[in-house]
Amino acid sequence: MTTLDFTKVEPRRLITHHIGNKLRDEKYQLSDEETQVEEETHEFLLKYFLSPFKAEEFYSFTHPIELNSNDLYAVAVGIFSNPSAFVGASQNIAKLLYEQSMHPKIKEGELNIAIFSNILLDEGMVDAIGIFKSEADAPFIQMKNRKSKFIIKHEYGFELKGVEKGCLIFNVNKQDGYKILIVDNTNKSIEAQYWKDDFLKVTPVINEFHQTNQFLGIAKNFVTKQLSEEFEVTKADKIDLLNRSVEYFKTHENFDKNEFEHEVLQNTEIINSFQNFDSVYRQDNGIELSDNFGISPQAVKKQARVFKSVLKLDKNFHIYIHGDKDLIEQGVEADGRKYYKIYFQNEE
Repeated sequence: MTTLDFTKVEPRRLITHHIGNKLRDEKYQLSDEETQVEEETHEFLLKYFLSPFKAEEFYSFTHPIELNSNDLYAVAVGIFSNPSAFVGASQNIAKLLYEQSMHPKIKEGELNIAIFSNILLDEGMVDAIGIFKSEADAPFIQMKNRKSKFIIKHEYGFELKGVEKGCLIFNVNKQDGYKILIVDNTNKSIEAQYWKDDFLKVTPVINEFHQTNQFLGIAKNFVTKQLSEEFEVTKADKIDLLNRSVEYFKTHENFDKNEFEHEVLQNTEIINSFQNFDSVYRQDNGIELSDNFGISPQAVKKQARVFKSVLKLDKNFHIYIHGDKDLIEQGVEADGRKYYKIYFQNEE
């Protein structure tokens, strides 16, 4: 389990640029000097920049030919080796982002680039480069006391819940493209992947979190999208399979694909269907997974939140299914009304 702690973090350098949408012919504005931050604002700013980052999915810079040809990787190497060239390097980062801001849904915003020290990553303190884009400013009310009365007005700013887009490049594993954490909270659609794929050009680090997260995603897609196309299954049956999938990962320290298939899927025909689906899904999405790996509790917890165990019946009832599906039966009355029959021991 990766340790990530910002308790002793120290911001060393910070600069802010404005980035427009190149497709809409919005310009960019580069700063020539570092940003000044009032002393009482430092704590709030660190919270704004760093609170969205969790030690979950790590990435690294990549390039199909040579790692040094990844422009942002090259800039990061330069900053870590020569921090005095920070301002010019930050301007290069801003220009790289502007060149990738070519989709109509990309918003203009402020780009903050920082150097941090004393971040605890695993067992050691490391430096990191932070790149943060703020897009969604929101109005807030101010109430000012002016002697005999108050004046109420509004201004626009960014909410402290965190930046919309960001990345932290940790100064470790340089030869492999560094270790990187990414935040992208504004838009999950394909066209919005410019931050990760077009600007940063990164690939996931193949570790326990990544493999656990990916396989649970494949299992979920099989149950929710493929299963009913080949077999007659009820929603209760699907929920039961999703519950058993999560339960397997919660109760095992190591994953074994053959064991998973026989413990969770059980039926030979369903197992064969899943194996075909799994193979095609991995190939179509460029996913590389081992059939045996250590299970990440963090990834299980994250995926379990999207494994729905709720059976919704019209707008009248929600049935939460957490265990034995044999305690729930589905049927149809003579007049065509559908029903579920539920068996239980105790009422709470």
